[in-house]
Amino acid sequence: MKLSKISLVLLAIQLALVSSIAAKYLYQRWRCPRVWTQAVAYDPELVMRGRYLSLQLIVDGCQSTLPSGKQATFQRTINGEVTGTRYAIGADRPVQFAATIQVQGNKLVAIRVPDTEIQLKGQSVTALHGSSCEAMRVDKPVNFYITEHAASPLPVKTGDELWIEVTVPPKGPPRPIQLALKEKGVWRPLAFQ
Repeated sequence: MKLSKISLVLLAIQLALVSSIAAKYLYQRWRCPRVWTQAVAYDPELVMRGRYLSLQLIVDGCQSTLPSGKQATFQRTINGEVTGTRYAIGADRPVQFAATIQVQGNKLVAIRVPDTEIQLKGQSVTALHGSSCEAMRVDKPVNFYITEHAASPLPVKTGDELWIEVTVPPKGPPRPIQLALKEKGVWRPLAFQ
């Protein structure tokens, strides 16, 4: 069987495309900030199923403002004065807003994007009713792929926490690196081999 010049050129173009994407991801993993954050796992409803965990990242949104001040409930003194920057979500329904995801002080932080810039950038973040501003969630899940015969850490036992290390690129969603389980205060990285 003979390979034609066109098929060789097509093969070279495809290899160059795949190699450039892999090089970009490796560069970002090396240069972009990395951080551990808590994650919440859920079962995605996708037609194509595989061996992966779909995780929503927990972000600290306390430095951000909600779309409306009426949606936040601050702790107050007896005189009615606000006692800090931490707040709880007081809205009847979950509050969604666009935010940039950054690493600050070894935490994954969501900073609200002004309404005029929403089309340009930002990840959708949800704050659930009654939750703290430290426990907001990034709407778009991060998929963490595991090998076929690896034991899944799900479901997480009551009192345990699932953590994920992510790379935070300048644009786009965070990218997963590795998982860990915090069981009764003991940190245990998970190896899937």
